[in-house]
Amino acid sequence: MKFKQIFLIAATSIVSAFMGIVIYSRLFEKRIFVSDVKDDVTAHYSKYSDQTNGITESLDFTKAASIAVPAVVHIKTKIPAKTIRSRNDGSDDFLSQFFGLEFGPGYVPEQRASGSGVIISDDGYIVTNNHVITDANGDIASEINVTLHNGKTYKAKVIGRSETTDVAVLKINGNHLPYMVFGNSDLIQTGQWVLAVGYPLSLETTVTAGIISATGRNIGFSRQIKNSAGNQRSFIQTDAAVNSGNSGGALINTIGELIGMNSAIISPTGTYAGYSFAIPASTLKKAVKEIIESYVIEKGS
Repeated sequence: MKFKQIFLIAATSIVSAFMGIVIYSRLFEKRIFVSDVKDDVTAHYSKYSDQTNGITESLDFTKAASIAVPAVVHIKTKIPAKTIRSRNDGSDDFLSQFFGLEFGPGYVPEQRASGSGVIISDDGYIVTNNHVITDANGDIASEINVTLHNGKTYKAKVIGRSETTDVAVLKINGNHLPYMVFGNSDLIQTGQWVLAVGYPLSLETTVTAGIISATGRNIGFSRQIKNSAGNQRSFIQTDAAVNSGNSGGALINTIGELIGMNSAIISPTGTYAGYSFAIPASTLKKAVKEIIESYVIEKGS
């Protein structure tokens, strides 16, 4: 009897030991195996980075803005009050005659307006839109003041302007001024990031960002602007926010080059609705060169 009990105890011990080994190997040996190969596996963070030629595109526009902001100026104009006498060619409509133009002179009050411009040389040449410095009749403002980003104000002289390209060149007396260099607008692509820099709604220097929505856009204006061939000009369309006062300001690429001049918006309300347009730098550069070389004012001189 004692021998039988001893045998059962021994058998139970052997089975228990065997089961323990099996359970241990199932639970722990695989974990040890995975742990043993960790030195042969390269760990990676799960962050995704889309790289081109090993360089990640940056969406930090601070460098481009710092180049453009000092070179973009605030242009303020004043056109004195005018007396308009009645026409005798029969072209006045009934209401105009009824309200006095037929019986005496009409009165147009003093007009004040503002826009933007870009310094393109360290000695004070500035490019802007022709419509920034003229009234609805195409007459040049009698007083044009230019304020730099640093607050300094200068009286500006009109070097020349072109109604066909809507480009004007001004000059202020200054030296070692911050200025912008022209980029190649022929290389721009739809979807490319751009910045619009100017003085919208008489605010201080304002920078907005967007992309090039389209190139070669033809649009119409209330004051029709055509090129020398009589065709509507091609514009750069962007979704960078532009409002009244941005006209004449800079459209720049992400390295701070001037690739266009903000000139117009299309909107059902008269304020920004997502569609802004700029004169390409290639057109702008050619117009500036012709204006400075000819030093001719086409109208209103």
